[in-house]
Amino acid sequence: MTIAVRIEPASEIPTDVEYRWDPDTDILTATVGRASIGEGMSGSLGVEGSDGSWVIFDVAKGLINGVEVAVWPTVKKRSGLQPPAAVEDARVVLPTRASQPGVAAVEMDMSLTAEADGAEQVFHFNFGKSRPTRALRIARDILLDVDQRDRIAGLWLLNVPPFPEEQ
Repeated sequence: MTIAVRIEPASEIPTDVEYRWDPDTDILTATVGRASIGEGMSGSLGVEGSDGSWVIFDVAKGLINGVEVAVWPTVKKRSGLQPPAAVEDARVVLPTRASQPGVAAVEMDMSLTAEADGAEQVFHFNFGKSRPTRALRIARDILLDVDQRDRIAGLWLLNVPPFPEEQ
């Protein structure tokens, strides 16, 4: 299963992201501070990997307003992990499916891999098979990898604060 999106020109300055770690569950939440205006899916869209890791997108009127992630086992560390150099600002809309307009929660099982830089300030999640993508900024510190068929192929979380035990 894939996550198809509609890509539109960015209509505003990228909004800030507020990160929060839950020290009891190791779940990271990224919240985008903006009001959703538009049409599209409202609810949650979850991607679950075979190892129990998951990413949940909080979607309102077609726009991603938050992301919640949990990765088990521990995320792979790559000291040289860098976000893409070429990034486009965009408005990425998850349209309502004509066949299921009232669905508010969707879960998908697919290949999900997670990696982080050595300091765990940059996280990258790959969905499905590796394929050519372009990076789209949907908020100041959130990028989506989108493939040539306008499907989400990955997620970048940038400038993530340290886990509370490390402070």
